[in-house]
Amino acid sequence: MPQESITRALVAATREIGVDHMPAEAREVARHCLLDFLGCALAGSRESLTSILVESVVRAECAVEASLIGRPERATRLSAALANGAAGHALDFDDTHTTMTGHPSVPVLPALLALGETEGASGRQLLDALVIGIEFECRLGALLGLAHYAKGFHGTGTLGTFGAAAGCARLLELDETGWLHAIGLAGTLAAGLKASFGTMAKPLHAGRAASTGLLAALLARGGFTGQTAIVEVAQGFAATQAAGAPDTPLLDGYRNRFLIRDTLFKVHAACYLTHAAIDAATALRERYALAPESVERVEVRVAAPVLDVCNIAEPKTGLEGKFSLRATIALALLGEDTRDPATFSDAKMAEPRLVALRDRVRVLTADGLQPTQARLAVDSTAQRVEADADTGMPATDLAVQRKALLRKFHMLAAPVLGAAGAQRLAEAALRVDELESVTGLLRLARPV
Repeated sequence: MPQESITRALVAATREIGVDHMPAEAREVARHCLLDFLGCALAGSRESLTSILVESVVRAECAVEASLIGRPERATRLSAALANGAAGHALDFDDTHTTMTGHPSVPVLPALLALGETEGASGRQLLDALVIGIEFECRLGALLGLAHYAKGFHGTGTLGTFGAAAGCARLLELDETGWLHAIGLAGTLAAGLKASFGTMAKPLHAGRAASTGLLAALLARGGFTGQTAIVEVAQGFAATQAAGAPDTPLLDGYRNRFLIRDTLFKVHAACYLTHAAIDAATALRERYALAPESVERVEVRVAAPVLDVCNIAEPKTGLEGKFSLRATIALALLGEDTRDPATFSDAKMAEPRLVALRDRVRVLTADGLQPTQARLAVDSTAQRVEADADTGMPATDLAVQRKALLRKFHMLAAPVLGAAGAQRLAEAALRVDELESVTGLLRLARPV
């Protein structure tokens, strides 16, 4: 494949995916993505960062065209995408993807929901565009490889902008030229740095990606132009934000695959790269009835890149705690409920027993481990025990995954919508492709 055709080939490979060619499993995972995002956004709508965005941006606009999830206010569609995207990532509890090295749904869905509501789209069109958006950002992530993430870019904010633009281009039924300009605009506007992890800026990356991707598609529909070879052009996206020319043969390998099927859903309300360590610590605590006061020393071994993300040694806030291997392991050994977002509070991070156990955890790297793997050893007054964990495999049974996500959704949504309201929204989300309008879905996502 000639280098100059990379952006065009990405667009062509994604645009050629027809609704009738999407496997049932891909569509089912897309429903799971929608359900999980809505639950996370509902819970995140009550976070202070969302309130700041509403107060600072939404209210001043006095707009009514688009819905805010979990809130009574309305906004412009660009601001709705911004606020809903930030809310969906506020708890860092939303889905993730190893190929994208980011969170696939949270930059795409807020853009599609805002656009779908204001353009009169159906639920089937929404689901179709969601699959397209996730496929585009993940395929681009595969082309760029790990270099993009290693340089310090947050894929949710960067690749997610492309995904949002692609999904919106599909929903707007843009032609190839429109697509190329939308992607070109997305590439020049994409942003997000890993240095922001542990602060409110990380959820802002998701909101900005959704809003910017939506803007790119709308501008392209109006005739606004962008660089149509943005991925591969000199001083373009790959040259400035990855290792140079993408590995183009990979694109052909994804032609008959649907990467959305590999989406991973969080069980713990923390960065996904802490999940394996949490699972290993929980297994040891339960298997050997470990008492926290008996733990003398803990060693966790992870892949070296994990330290760039989850190595906050002394987290002071709940947000920082989500990116601390030491704190999350200590929570697991203490028997705290890491599935509950409320566990990750500023007060919890300051508790003396947590701090004392946290400071006994030593973080090391090991060759041969993947970022989703962890190897844990605990020395107690009685014995040394060890456990390995790997959270990098997608679910093999989607029915089991659906049930687990429903439990998670109700935990997150019921405090905002009530049990009956949460049930109505869950049912609508899981049959979204039968709904006549996106508007009806969003109406159920607002408190009565």
